[in-house]
Amino acid sequence: MLFDSFTFLVFFAIFFVIYFSVRGTLRHIVLFVASCVFYMWFIPKYVLILFLAIGIDFYAAIRIEDAATARGRKRWLLIGIVNTCALLFIFKYYNFFITNLNGIGGLHIPYWNIILPLGLSFHTFQSLSYVIDVYRKKVRTERNLLVYANYVMMFPQIVAGPIERAGQLIPQLRSLAENPVNQSDFAIGMTRFSYGLFKKMVVADNIGPYVTAVYNNYTHHTGATLLVASMFFSVQLYADFSGYSDMAIGIARALGFRFNENFETPYFARTIAEFWRRWHISLSSWLRDYLYYPLVFSFGSLSKFAMYASTIITFAVIGLWHGANWTFVIFGTLQGIYMIAGTVTEKMRAKFVDLIRLSKLPRVHHAIQMAIVFLLFTFSLIFFRASSISQAWAIIMKIASGISIGAVNVLDTNGFTIMCVAALILFASEFFVFRKYSFDRIHDGRRGGLASSVIAITSVALVLSLGFWGGASFIYFQF
Repeated sequence: MLFDSFTFLVFFAIFFVIYFSVRGTLRHIVLFVASCVFYMWFIPKYVLILFLAIGIDFYAAIRIEDAATARGRKRWLLIGIVNTCALLFIFKYYNFFITNLNGIGGLHIPYWNIILPLGLSFHTFQSLSYVIDVYRKKVRTERNLLVYANYVMMFPQIVAGPIERAGQLIPQLRSLAENPVNQSDFAIGMTRFSYGLFKKMVVADNIGPYVTAVYNNYTHHTGATLLVASMFFSVQLYADFSGYSDMAIGIARALGFRFNENFETPYFARTIAEFWRRWHISLSSWLRDYLYYPLVFSFGSLSKFAMYASTIITFAVIGLWHGANWTFVIFGTLQGIYMIAGTVTEKMRAKFVDLIRLSKLPRVHHAIQMAIVFLLFTFSLIFFRASSISQAWAIIMKIASGISIGAVNVLDTNGFTIMCVAALILFASEFFVFRKYSFDRIHDGRRGGLASSVIAITSVALVLSLGFWGGASFIYFQF
């Protein structure tokens, strides 16, 4: 069930009425049943895998908290982590592992004909953070299975995040079960949902066919066309995923829940480090807290080598998290290289900026920095978008061989124009509005009701007039 479908709107309307018509345990049951229906809409039997993961971590967390010894706590932590990761490995990485093992060792181990369950990477990380936080004594064990199941399964974020922490969401699940409809939460939530719908249907879905057509026939296109398609893919990926996040956060807000931000205008970042503080925040912060810091401290000293090695490993894992393909590992590793290069050259770059007096023109300097970050990220996304390393390399070589603006193939003039207009509207709204103001601040402002209404109505009007109605799935559903 897609957020941008009429089916979902009907589903949510019915659910909303029932949800706020009941209280207490009944409300938790309604939320759980709705989440099951939402998830089973794709592949019904895969909900059993989700139930298994929930059961493993629910029981492991209880045993961790009740263990009498440190050894017992650690044993149950490992049981929870290993079993949860095993599910992710089997469904997402088994065939990738076998492919490489067969290639290296000349073996003939058979593949498994399995489909990756939607959102498995997201709710695996969410479950893991809960077990680890219980072990670290950051949160208390949730002994109500229904509450914990809703923490993992809540339908707005179950398929593509944001990845919520137990300390943030579980207390809300406990307390909000009695609350009535909040008009302010509903208004803010629906405004945000509408804006996310605009990002998805007007920006991402209009760009998608062009990028697909160019990449699927990359041998027949010029370097200029491939560069333009790659830059548009950067916009498509951002609009698609941040659009989903906006819709998920908006739906949750309408129900009274407050999810963490997942994107904060990342394409206005001036460095790669700043970019990753603004892009897919729930994933990058998760890996920072549960992988990067433990890796750094495992070296025994806070040396530059420890930090650099941990950075590369963490970003390589970010890449592998996105997909079982070496192209994703290269994508992630490039981010780590960018981060280290940025740190190593920081003083040198500052001196160069002063030398050419660019520091006297801060706005120009900022614009150049944003352009460099965008181009660096776009370059890495060539590996993200390509189906193989050889395809990515061929595209890069074509781009590097020389580009000419006149050699850009727009394919369809009307479609290309809509793409450009949609991207322009997106970045204009991000720059003039959402770079400075949150949806809450807009709503709570002097004329907040009017401003929120304008955003919602304009977004819906753009969807109805320029939206792509091809029923395109969200890119991150595959992860």
